[in-house]
Amino acid sequence: MKQVVFRMKLKPGCEVEYRKRHEVIWPELVTLLKQNGIKNYNIYLDKETDTLIAVQHVDEGLVVNLHENPLMLKWWEHMADLMEVNPGQSPVVVDLEKVFSMP
Repeated sequence: MKQVVFRMKLKPGCEVEYRKRHEVIWPELVTLLKQNGIKNYNIYLDKETDTLIAVQHVDEGLVVNLHENPLMLKWWEHMADLMEVNPGQSPVVVDLEKVFSMP
C-alpha cells in the first residue's frame, strides 16, 4: 500500500454542507474508489483556513485513473459549489510531501 496525501480548499462557510454531503456519500462512489485501489480514505479539516487534508492508502497494483469516470465527474459536479475547482470541476489538489515519519 502506498500512502497519498493532498490538500484541497473549501469555500468559506461551506463546512456544514461539505460534512452533510459526505455523511451520505453515494455507495456506488465508495465501491468505485475501492475497485480502483483506494482504501482507508480520510479527509481532515483545518477550520482556521478551510483547508482539507486528504489521506488515502492506495493499492499500488491497481491503476487509479478516475478523471474520466462518469460517476466521479458527477460527484465533482455535486461538490463544485463548495470547493475550489479546476475547469471540468475536479477539485484543486495539491500533493503534500512527507517530511517526517516516526521510526
